[in-house]
Amino acid sequence: RAKAEPAKLEVEGKVGQPWWMPTGWGAPTSWIKPWLPPAGAPAPIGSAPDGGAGHPPAPITVGAPAPAPSSSRKCSSLADPENAQCKEVIDWVVQSGRYDPKAPEWFAQMKNISGVDYLSASQEDFQRLYYCSPPGGKACGGTPCTCTKPPCSTCYGGAPARKKRPGCEDPESTSIACKPPAKPMDYKGMTWPTMTFTGAQQMHIFCIGDWGGMDGKLNPIEGRPPLIAYDWGAQAGPSVFPRTRWNRYHTVELCNHEDFVQCYKTRGTDCPVSCGFVAGVDDQPQQLVAKAMQERAKINEPQYLLNVGDNFYWGGIEKTCGTPMDEISFTAHHQFDQVFESVYTGPGLQGKPWLSVLGNHDWGGRCFNNGWDQQIAYTWASDRWIMPAPYYMVRMEYPTKLFSADIFMIDSNVHDAKSPGMDSEHNICGEAHNPVGADCSAAQGPASVEDCPSYFQTLWAEQKVWLEDKLRQSTATWQIVVTHFPCGEDGENQAWYRTLRQQFGLDLLVTGHRHDQELWLGTDITRNFMGGLTCIITGGGGGISSEATPNPHDTMDWYGEGEYGFYDIAIDKYSLNIESINYDGKVLKSARVYPYAR
Repeated sequence: RAKAEPAKLEVEGKVGQPWWMPTGWGAPTSWIKPWLPPAGAPAPIGSAPDGGAGHPPAPITVGAPAPAPSSSRKCSSLADPENAQCKEVIDWVVQSGRYDPKAPEWFAQMKNISGVDYLSASQEDFQRLYYCSPPGGKACGGTPCTCTKPPCSTCYGGAPARKKRPGCEDPESTSIACKPPAKPMDYKGMTWPTMTFTGAQQMHIFCIGDWGGMDGKLNPIEGRPPLIAYDWGAQAGPSVFPRTRWNRYHTVELCNHEDFVQCYKTRGTDCPVSCGFVAGVDDQPQQLVAKAMQERAKINEPQYLLNVGDNFYWGGIEKTCGTPMDEISFTAHHQFDQVFESVYTGPGLQGKPWLSVLGNHDWGGRCFNNGWDQQIAYTWASDRWIMPAPYYMVRMEYPTKLFSADIFMIDSNVHDAKSPGMDSEHNICGEAHNPVGADCSAAQGPASVEDCPSYFQTLWAEQKVWLEDKLRQSTATWQIVVTHFPCGEDGENQAWYRTLRQQFGLDLLVTGHRHDQELWLGTDITRNFMGGLTCIITGGGGGISSEATPNPHDTMDWYGEGEYGFYDIAIDKYSLNIESINYDGKVLKSARVYPYAR
C-alpha cells in the first residue's frame, strides 16, 4: 500500500456554507478546510497550520458521567456497512497513521474515550474514538463489540466520574435532583428541592445569558462541520460567534458578517471602522465576563446563578435530539467542558448552582432537532447545572435572615417558533434549515416542521396557566421569573407581564436574547409598560458578539448601559439591590427593588 502523505490544511478563498451559518452571510474567507490524503488519513480539524494558532490540543480533564450503556444500542464490527465511512481511515491509522507527527493532536481525546493511549490502542479502540469524536469527521456508525476497557458502548473509558450532586449520595433516592426522567419533558412544572442558605453574610445572585461560545476543538459527529468561523477559533475553550451589527433602530447595517469575520480573523487590524470592533474585548468577551464574575465573587460570593439561555452557539449541543436521558453524549460532554466547566471556575463560583433555561439557539437556532434534550440531561451529570425541564421552579430559603424567594424558570422560545415558511433565518420551525423529516417526538419535542409552531404555542400556553397558578400560591417574600426572550416580549405587547406584576405580585423579571446589558426600571415609562415591574436583559455574556460596539466612547447605538457583562443582585428581606457589572468589573448602573404589595 502506498504511504499516505501527512495530513495538512488547505485554506480556500471560498468554501461551502456551514449549516448553522445564516443564509446570505456567506462563508468566511478564513474558513479552514481539511485535506485528506489518498489513504484516508484524518485531517487535523480544528487547528491552524501552526497547530491551532499557537494553542496546544486540549484533552478533556473534567470528570465525565458514567451512565449505563443503552440496551437499545447494537455493537458492530468495523466491516459492518454502518462503519463504511470510518473503516478506511481506521485501517490507515492502525497501520501507520498513529505515528504521524500530527497524531498527538488528532487523537488527543483517545485516552479519555477509550482509556488507553493512541499508540497502544486496538482497532476496536479507534472505532470507539471515531464513533464518539471522529477526527476529520469520518464517523463510525456503530460502537465496537469488544475493546480494551469496556463497556465499549460508552465514550468515557478513561475519564474520572463526576462529583455527585450534594444530597444524591444515596443511589436509591427518588428526588428529581438525583434521578433523571425517562423523557425530557417528564419533569415539566415540577419543583426542584428547596435550597437553604444560612449565615449572616450578604446574600447574592449572579445573572448571565447568551454566554456560550463555539467549541472549536470539538470533532463533530453526524457529518456536521467544525465550529470554527475564523482560524484562531480552533483554540481550546470558547470562541465568540461573529454576528452583524446595525444601528440602534435597525435601519442601517453597520457591519455585515463577512466584514465582521475579517475583523475577528485579523483581531481588528483589517476591519471596517463601522464594525466598531474593539480588539481585546470583542475577541474574548466570554472570558472577560467570566473573569469579572470571578473577581466579583471574591467580594460578593453568590449563592446561585440565574442563566437565561443561549448556552451554546451557534445551535446548542451539536447532535440530533433523542439521546437517552441517562446518557451524556461525548459531544455534549466536550461542549460543556470547553465552554462551561473550564470557564466559570474559581472560589465563589465553583460548585454554585446554575439555574438554567433554554434559549432559541439551544433548541437549534434555525431548527428544532439539535441536542436540546442533552442540556436537560446534563442536570444529572453535574453537581451545579440545573435544568430538569423547560419550565420548573425552585424555592430559596434564607432562615437566618427570615425571608424566602420563589424562582420560576420558563421557556419563551415560542417567540422564535413561526410558521415554517416565515423568516427562515430567525425561526426554530423554519422549513429552509430544518432537515427533511426532522422529528423530535421521541424526545417529547416537535414531531415535524408543520407541528413545530403549535408545539411551542402549546408549551407557552400551559406555562402561562402554570405560572399564574404558582404565583397565586406563592408565600415567599420574593417572586422572580427567569426566561430567555427580553423584557416586554410576552406576545401581548407587555400585557401579560403587566398582569403578572399587578395581579400576581411578580417582583423581578430576568431575561436575555438581546446581546447587551439593559436595566429597565419600573419608572422607565418610555419603554416599560409592565405595571412598574423591574426587568433586566443580561444577554451580554459573550458567546456572541454584542449588539453594538463595546467602545464606551461610542454609545449612540446602545440600548442599555453596557454591551458585555452580568448582573449582581444583593437580596435580603427588604430589597433587591441590582448592579450591572461591565466586562471589566465596573458597576455601570444600579437600582433598588422593594417587594410588591400582594
